[in-house]
Amino acid sequence: MSTLTVTAKGQVTLRKDLLKHLGVHPGEKIAVNKLPDGRIEIKAACPTGRISDVFNLLHRANGPSLSIEEMNEVIARGWAGKR
Repeated sequence: MSTLTVTAKGQVTLRKDLLKHLGVHPGEKIAVNKLPDGRIEIKAACPTGRISDVFNLLHRANGPSLSIEEMNEVIARGWAGKR
């Protein structure tokens, strides 16, 4: 079990080992649920994007078609929640 310190501003910083355990990277979000017995549950937030968002990234208006490698790169970024 880890013990964290609450700052004067009421903030808590999660250490790298905890973020790694959650699979969270800088810029990503975590979800916090308040449980009825005074505990909280922290987990990595699931991306809220739709699969159609990825397909919209593949289209370049008035531009050349994407190569398979470029499509794979765009798809990987889309699933990671990046544009």
